[in-house]
Amino acid sequence: MGVEPMNVAAEVVSLLCRDGYRLQGHLWRSRNGTEVGTAIINPATGVLARYYHYYARYLAAHGFAVLTYDYRGVGLSRPARLRGTAFRWRDWGEYDFEAAVHWVRQRDPGGLLAVVGHSIGGFLPGFAANAGDVDRMLTVGAQYAYWRDYAPDRRLLLLWKWHVAMPALTALCGYFPGRRLGWLEDLPAGVALEWSFRRARMEASYPAVERDAVLGRFAAVRAPILAVGMADDEFGTVQAIGRGLAYYRGSPRCQVLLRPGDLGAEAVGHFNLFHTRHRQSFWQATLRWLSDGVNPWPQAVVDGQEDRMDARCGS
Repeated sequence: MGVEPMNVAAEVVSLLCRDGYRLQGHLWRSRNGTEVGTAIINPATGVLARYYHYYARYLAAHGFAVLTYDYRGVGLSRPARLRGTAFRWRDWGEYDFEAAVHWVRQRDPGGLLAVVGHSIGGFLPGFAANAGDVDRMLTVGAQYAYWRDYAPDRRLLLLWKWHVAMPALTALCGYFPGRRLGWLEDLPAGVALEWSFRRARMEASYPAVERDAVLGRFAAVRAPILAVGMADDEFGTVQAIGRGLAYYRGSPRCQVLLRPGDLGAEAVGHFNLFHTRHRQSFWQATLRWLSDGVNPWPQAVVDGQEDRMDARCGS
């Protein structure tokens, strides 16, 4: 496929959300002259959009226009004062991702629209009223941090870190000071507390009068979803990914489980797949799904997690 230029500059873009909040991001134009489609990259919680810029450049070198952006309260979209903001995790999908889809559809009304969602970024689209405009989704370790889904050998440590220490520090500081601790980026209090007190049923975290509407939005999504998990991911376990996928009951869904050795690596975990070392393995394989809707790992489909509505998912 050739060698893609990794120093290509992107255009700075601004996304206006329905509630008036303005997000900052970048557009990476296709390097092929023509566009296969557009890909929106949704970051993980507490991860800056710039972490995905090398992957964005890669997709742009292979025909995609790519939109990267920071959620409200994070990175380039952080306000001058984070303490006291009322931002919620749900807002990242209901307002921020919605704005990203709207911006792309204004730019390219009829083109292919794909989403690459890392961790919570693969779950958030279901909150957006316009998620039905998405044509295809690739999720990577996508889940919503219910503590019983963490890897068994790491569960107690993660429970203490994210569900005891994080809410305590958030209450003390008025926001989660993740950067100071080396625990990802700073987070708005609402986001941190929603993570800390997440229940087994996602909708139970919201007022009863809102739950049917939330579930209806997820069910209205029709985009095929390829959900990738790594066997050594302590957050995105098979159970965690399956729990999130179940909300997208209107979509053809396929869950695959890769092992580090499948990618020529000794360890990958929750964050490693967007490192450039995976350019010739994972990144190249994702093009088959994003461009053509074909699962490049049919041998890795998780038993009982394949929706037969999309026969291309399996072998």
